[in-house]
Amino acid sequence: MQFRDLKTQYTVLKDEMDKAILDVVASSAYVMGPKIKEMETAFAEYVGVKHCVACNSGTDALLLALKAWDVKFGDAVFVPSFTFFASAEVIAMQGATPVFVDVDKDTYNMDVADLEHKIEQTLKNGKLTPRVIIAVDLFGLPADFRAIRKLAEKYGLYVLEDGAQGFGGRIGDRKACTFGDISTTSFFPAKPVGCYGDGGAVFTDNDDWAALIESYHIHGKGSDRYDNVRIGMNSRLDSIQAAILIVKLKAFREFELVDVNKVAARYTQKLMDAVKTPIVPDDFYSSWAQYTIQVENKEVRAGLQETLKALDIPTAIYYPIPMHRQTAFKDLDLDDNHCPVSDQLADTVISLPIHPYLSENDQNVICDAIKDFLKK
Repeated sequence: MQFRDLKTQYTVLKDEMDKAILDVVASSAYVMGPKIKEMETAFAEYVGVKHCVACNSGTDALLLALKAWDVKFGDAVFVPSFTFFASAEVIAMQGATPVFVDVDKDTYNMDVADLEHKIEQTLKNGKLTPRVIIAVDLFGLPADFRAIRKLAEKYGLYVLEDGAQGFGGRIGDRKACTFGDISTTSFFPAKPVGCYGDGGAVFTDNDDWAALIESYHIHGKGSDRYDNVRIGMNSRLDSIQAAILIVKLKAFREFELVDVNKVAARYTQKLMDAVKTPIVPDDFYSSWAQYTIQVENKEVRAGLQETLKALDIPTAIYYPIPMHRQTAFKDLDLDDNHCPVSDQLADTVISLPIHPYLSENDQNVICDAIKDFLKK
């Protein structure tokens, strides 16, 4: 059994995928070829924004956004503690200071009440200038951007949507990767739409920021590629990955997003009386990058994980160490009660196999094994 079944996906998409890859090979346009613009246009149209800039990774996408806003030393950037390291790493890479915000125990996304508390604390302390809120669409579910944007307007902050896991999610009729002043996503293979390596993209409606990001991601180039007008980075998506993503976006639109939601609904129906299942608020729609349940404590989780492993059922723990407890940020000297919900989730969450190709029979095996273990 596969955690994220990329082998079956390739089998289903093989004819289109092989042709797309071989067309790029035949063209020899491997870097910044015409497939890049075709892919950027397709993703911008799907999301519903003016600009999509493809880059080397979701991490680089976040970094490019912060560069466009000139985030620097002395700035405070608010970011959830319960997330992948990249969301906070890029803040430090710019010389700014991450301010870790706790998350909601039901949605796993940024707790808006704690966000305002941390903003007020930062202003009262007076050592840092609040600049940006990085809100993460964790496990496929968009953050509460209606409330987050109200706080951003109140305090004069930019909103950066980290949609690395959220691509395809929605609030109402509005898609993920449109909720930030700048939004980003990742095309890491296990993401809702992934390539066959690393990749990412930046989305915005702002022409000036898009132009800056276009420059930064190719060595700070000006109108001539040999006239570098700023210090940039080498963060180009290659043409083969762009071709792969065009094929995968088509499948995602046509059936994968609907099918993965059917899989998630089956999990919830079968497990809701045995464990704490994910909650999708009214008017929200998840793309289910992960299906993450909560059990009683770390010991129960360890036993469950070992039991499932013995049955060849893969699981994962996202995330065993919250950001505010990462060794890299120990100099921030945060107190033990800084993000209590993040600490609790780090000990109790476990993610189950989920993908559009997961059979109902395999789901029954997984769910029966979980319920049998918990009865014991």
